[in-house]
Formats: sequence, C-alpha cells, structure tokens
Amino acid sequence: MPVAVPARGVLIEAETFDDLGGWTLDSQFEIQMGSPYLLAHGLGRPVADARTTVTVREPGEYHVWVRTKDWVPDHHPGRFLLLIDGKRLDREFGASGLDWGWESGGCVSLGTGSVELALRDLTGFDGRCDAIFLGLSETPPPNGAGDYALAWRRQQRGLPDQPDEVQPFDVVVVGGGVAGSAATLTCARLGLRVALVQNRPFLGGNASVEIGLTPRGETGGVVRELSAREPNGDLRAAALIAMEPNATLFTEHQVYRVAKAGDSITSVDAREARTGIERRLSAPLFIDCTGTAILGLLAGAPTMFGIESRAEFGESLAPDEHLEQHHGHTIFFRTREADHAVDFPDVPWATEVAKDFANLGGQLERPGVDNVEGPIAGPARTPDPNIRRRMLQPLTHFWEYGQWLDPYLDGEHIRDHLLRAIYGTLSNVRSLEPDTWANLEFDWVGYVPGQGEFHRYVGDYVLTETDIREHRHFDDAVVRNSGAFCLHHPIDDRYDFRLRDWTWDTRDGEPFEVPFRCLYSATVDNLMMAGKHISVTHVAGSVTKFLGNGGQHAMATAAAAWLCTKYGSLPRGIHDQHLAELQDLCATLISN
Repeated sequence: MPVAVPARGVLIEAETFDDLGGWTLDSQFEIQMGSPYLLAHGLGRPVADARTTVTVREPGEYHVWVRTKDWVPDHHPGRFLLLIDGKRLDREFGASGLDWGWESGGCVSLGTGSVELALRDLTGFDGRCDAIFLGLSETPPPNGAGDYALAWRRQQRGLPDQPDEVQPFDVVVVGGGVAGSAATLTCARLGLRVALVQNRPFLGGNASVEIGLTPRGETGGVVRELSAREPNGDLRAAALIAMEPNATLFTEHQVYRVAKAGDSITSVDAREARTGIERRLSAPLFIDCTGTAILGLLAGAPTMFGIESRAEFGESLAPDEHLEQHHGHTIFFRTREADHAVDFPDVPWATEVAKDFANLGGQLERPGVDNVEGPIAGPARTPDPNIRRRMLQPLTHFWEYGQWLDPYLDGEHIRDHLLRAIYGTLSNVRSLEPDTWANLEFDWVGYVPGQGEFHRYVGDYVLTETDIREHRHFDDAVVRNSGAFCLHHPIDDRYDFRLRDWTWDTRDGEPFEVPFRCLYSATVDNLMMAGKHISVTHVAGSVTKFLGNGGQHAMATAAAAWLCTKYGSLPRGIHDQHLAELQDLCATLISN
C-alpha cells in the first residue's frame, strides 16, 4: 500500500459538512473519481448554503484548494462560491473547463481557532464539491482515485491504513436492491448471520425511493412484503431488515476490494461514504445482488458482456452479429404546473443535447407509478407518421443513454448527459409554447439513474431465449420467473438519449423455470448471484432482469446459503448432493 507524504494543513471532505443545506451527498461515483461529493441539485434554482466549522491549530498564510468539476466545460453550469468566515473568495469554482481536479482559491490568513466554511451555489444546476484543503504549502493535493491519493486522504483524516475487521458472518450480501433485500431477509429468517452492504442510503435499487420503479415479474414470497411502500415512497425493506436480529445493514458502503484464498472469496472491503471508514467483512459465502457483477469482476470471475449473436445460442431475437452494447441508464423525473408563472433559466448547454425535442412524456408520477404522460409542445404534438406507434407511448425507459459506455468508468457522464437532455427538453417545451407552459416547472428530477444490465456472470449453465420460450424443464429448477422479453434498441436517429425501438415480446405469458446452475459462479466456489446479472444471455436476461424475478433468485440463493452452512458445503456441492432439499426449501419460501 502506498505511503502518503503528510501535508501541513486541514482537509475538509465535503461529505462531512455539519449542515448540508440544500446540497445533496452523492457517493455513486466514488470509485471512478475518488470520493463522495456534495451536489447542488436545485433544478435551476440555487440551493441553500452548506456550512461547516473547522479548527485551525497553526496560524499562517493558507493556500485554498477546492476539488471540483466543470461538468459542461463550454458553459460552466455548476458554478459555486466558497466563503471563509463569511467572506467570499474571488474565484467561482466549477468553471475551470476541467474534469475533477483541485482548483486554487488563492491565499487567506488564518489564526488559530474555529473557522466557518460555506459553499454557496450560484446556479441550481448540479455544481459539485468533493473537498477543500487549506494548506501551508503552495503544492496542490494529490488528485484522482488512485491508491496514493486515497492513502493521502486517509493520512490527512487520521484513518488507519487497513480496514477495520468486522466480526465474521455466515453470509455477506452485496447490493441492496430488491434482490439483495430479499436475500438478506430470507437468510436472517432462516437463522443465518447475514450482512447486507449497500452503496446507497436507501434499499430497493431501481425500486427505491431514489428511482421509483415497481417490481415486475414474479413477486411472490418475501418480495411482495419488502416492496410495500411507506407513505414517503420508501420501500419497507429497511424496516423489515432492521427487525431481524441476525441481519446487519451497512448502508452507504461501497465495496472496492475482495480477498481470495484459492478459488473462494474470503472477505470484501467496503468504504463508508460519510466517514471514510473502511471495513472488512468476512464470510464463507457471498451473494452478489448489485446487478453489476462487481464481486465477480473484482475476484476475476468470467462474465458475459454485450448482445450475443444468433449463431452463439440460436436465439430468434438475437442480432446477426455480436454487439458490444448493453442496456443503458435512465433518469426519472416529473413536472408540475405552478399556480403562477415561473422562471426557468436559459440552458444552451442542455439544449445542445436535447436539440429540439419537446415531449416530456415518460414521467414518474410517484414511486411505484411510472410511464406517465407529460407536457408536449410544438411539432411534437403531431409526430412523424413513420414512427412506430409503440415508440409514441409515454414510457420512462425511452429516456436512455450509455449503451456503448462503461458504467464503471463513465457513470457520471451518463447521468449528466441525461440531466442535460431532461433540462433541455423542459426548456424547449416552455419556449415553443410560452403562453401554454408559463407555469411549467420540475417537481422532481432524480440524480441517481436506474441502471440496465451490464456484465453477466458465467454459471454452470447459461439460460437462453429458447429455454424460456419452449419452457424447458430443468432437473435443478429452483424458482420460476415470468414476464415478456423486454429489449431496448438504441438509438433514435436524432436524439441520442432516446431509444430507436423497443421489443416487448409477451411469448405465451406463462412462467418458466430458472435452474440453480444459473445462480452460482462457475469459477468462484463460494459466490452466488441474484438479479439481472445471473448466468443468462442478453435476450434471456431481458426478462429475468425484472425486479420481482431477481427477488426469486435471491430467495433461492438464501436457501442454498442455509444448506451450505448446514452441511459445510459450497453451492455446487448443494446442487450435486442436496438438490431435492434445496428445491423443497425454495418452494416453501416462495409459497409463504
């Protein structure tokens, strides 16, 4: 591990501010850019100041450094100020034209004692601040997300070089969506000591209050129970897990490393967003419910990527050639009409992406109610007759981007591009029909995208479209899934944030079997998976991906974990030696 050179000064991580004001903690890209940060997500209206107080122990002339990003370099929409003891620095941050880096704010003279810092948003359009460093040297802090920069931050914050060891568990679940919540709740109720590691503050993944989809597919067993919504739109999952003495929940923890012994994972290391504390969680069994196959990628497990060709698996819905693309991301939003005329700033940096698109259909009315119509203006009221009728529906997933990009490396750009598209579309609607839409404004725009399928695991069996369509019977079937083949075809000829076409093939509408061999890794002996990254082709995954279906996979992996613990075995051993018992237990769990 790199040894960081100590720097004289004070590091203030933005996520540790005493009062976030109207700023929001955004930790979803920390692996990519190095740290959680504060986001001024005001939908065009400047948010309230974020404030904190720090203690300066050494008087002197301090160089001020602010780590930020100019997220649209030609236009600088995310500008903000830094105030020190109420006095603003001369520089506007977030206007450098550069990606993440340390911007100089000049020098200030500070005595010993308390100093108040404040971040003042100037635009309401997603300015972002990662950290502030008050240094007694003119040398900027190390930049980036590499080992040296992370070690320097640990040293400045007084954090240990090695993660804290947490007491061992029987099973560790990573990813707190519907699948991860179902796996955790089932494990706990079976008597297993289970940890759930989730990188967001809420559970539910694409169904969470941050995004809002409704679980589709098979929703029996614990899925229906945990997917019920509280009055604020949040799922009941967290409350249910909190009631289980065998379950320990680690929210806002990002897994960044795994350790292995031979072909098994022994532990995962996770970093807490607000404190930077790193924890090591050990167990004999791991279940990956992230939807991104992150444990497998970190552990070197083989995965599948892209859209398999028709020749590879003989699937009727597959393309002629293998395509290096995947389902993209979607940002959810809703608009409203105020009871008076409202202003909305000019957003040329957003209309660069939106172009002349002026259809705000495909909204989220509230968590659990999507695919809602929205305002339309200008030529969009009379669409091109050559457009397929199904593409005129107000569907949320028609807003999609990033199909050729890597969500691990480009996730922030994907999200930002979708924000620009949505902001620009609202601007177009208002400007095309100013009298009709003078009162139109955003009610809510998510900043966490709903994510599509990316990498998929290779298990002992790969489920295909043909298996599903022909209702192939598997001797090791453990759950049933249901739903239509749902394939997203990018991109629209003019708008790169819109789908070109969509396949919704309901086949015969009957449930189909999923074999246990699709739910454990072919090469990492103690790793199981549930959700959209199980061992399936892209076409088959377009139906197994539904959130309710992932919950069924999760219950099966929890049942297998219980049997592994009972017999001191591994998933493949349960398949080979205790399959009937696994199937009976799965049937009981799902029927309940």
